[in-house]
Amino acid sequence: MTDASTSTWTEADRLKALRATGILDTDREPAFDDIVELAASLCETPVAVVNLIDAERQWFKAEVGLGVRETPLETSFCRHALLEADRLVVPDAREDARFACNPLVTAEGGFRFYAGVLLKSDDGAPLGTLCVLDVVPRPEGLTPVQLRALEVMANQVMTLLDLRRGLARERAGNARFDALADSMPQMVWSTRPDGFHDYFNARWHEFTGTTPGSTDGAAWSDLFHPEDRERAWDVWRESLATGEPYEIEYRLRRHDGLYRWTLGRATAIRDDEGEIVRWFGTCTDIDDLKQIERGKELVSQELSHRIKNIFAVVSALVALSARQHPEAKAFSQSLRTRINALARAHEFVRPHTEVSAPSVGAMTLHAFLEAMFRPYTGVQGTPRVLLSGDDAVFDDQAATSVALLFHEMATNAAKYGALSEPDGWVTLETRKADDRFILVWREHGGPPVTGAPTRAGFGTTLSTLSVEGQLGGRLERLWLAEGLVVKADLPATALSRRRAALKTA
Repeated sequence: MTDASTSTWTEADRLKALRATGILDTDREPAFDDIVELAASLCETPVAVVNLIDAERQWFKAEVGLGVRETPLETSFCRHALLEADRLVVPDAREDARFACNPLVTAEGGFRFYAGVLLKSDDGAPLGTLCVLDVVPRPEGLTPVQLRALEVMANQVMTLLDLRRGLARERAGNARFDALADSMPQMVWSTRPDGFHDYFNARWHEFTGTTPGSTDGAAWSDLFHPEDRERAWDVWRESLATGEPYEIEYRLRRHDGLYRWTLGRATAIRDDEGEIVRWFGTCTDIDDLKQIERGKELVSQELSHRIKNIFAVVSALVALSARQHPEAKAFSQSLRTRINALARAHEFVRPHTEVSAPSVGAMTLHAFLEAMFRPYTGVQGTPRVLLSGDDAVFDDQAATSVALLFHEMATNAAKYGALSEPDGWVTLETRKADDRFILVWREHGGPPVTGAPTRAGFGTTLSTLSVEGQLGGRLERLWLAEGLVVKADLPATALSRRRAALKTA
């Protein structure tokens, strides 16, 4: 970090330069979106932003991981970056007096790490930043390669801002537009309102090995992999018909004959009456990222497979030990059922491909519970635990706690409660209530309940720990004469903590 206090620009100069770009409050554009996605991937962060600092707000031309277009200036990290010469890196926001009390830091799952490179006008006035954020601290900051990549992409953002302004003045600046487009790392193309391709930048011809004019009109599709052509045409026709942005991944033939995975995006440019006057698009080579993702997926699946084997080995060891110590048979059976419950939770949330997808259903709370209660059926396989109410998105951070809670509930009901009687059943109602998510377990048709037990067993303690210790909720038991009622009152974010962490940001 370097001091920029001696810079000659004033706040008035800065705001004048920012507004001269004509970029504030414009629609999203693929070229800027590509940059933030690449920045997040290279820096391995959940959030990346092209951020412009106005007088009383920070506005995002492009963002990944936030889901909003602007936020108040009071909570902005980037406004502090304007005081630096080139960049600002905050390894741990909680340890930095400027940010320790920031609500974006103090909130659950709040930001801890920030790195931003300044976006500067031609005369050096800072307009905003290209920045990345993470919810975990990084004492070592970014690697030299990551920092250099962020600087290059920040320069590219400014090139795109200049390019965008040049396109708005097409009649006066066609030559400048060509120069700027040719300097971009992406392949840039443009079409008439009817979709006729009449412009490709130099990068397109360099990548594909074609000559100017040879891919105009519809000839561009000949460079697509035969298996991807019809799909690409369908998506492009839909965009032309509706005016919606075009986005697709396909394999594009390189000049050496190899097909590379490419991300194609385009946005319609409209006149004052809302009529489309041009389409501008980009093609970004994402083949290397695809290979990295495949490698990570294979490693993740291999780790998941080994964890699954560990569950099986542990369960077998418990069974073997029980055979050597018959007096521990009851304890062994109880422990094995709990291990199996955890294994089912892991099977539900483990990484998988379409081929290896688990058979327990979609990633929702109801799908998970239905799979867990499948062994508890009545005559002709009718379910005896009946689910109703609101469903919820569900992730692996909540799976273990929920699995242990309802495994204990169902096991106790089968031993002592409603499921111990042939005609007994259980209803489980789930509902959203403002910022809470409520689950109510109610037993019917079981043995009469004479009151609460005189002591809490291990299963009861485990259930309470799962709800109150792991999920941050409250667990209440009502020992009614007609049957046990258990109410779990959870924060609405407890079942999907990763999504909640990003939304909080």
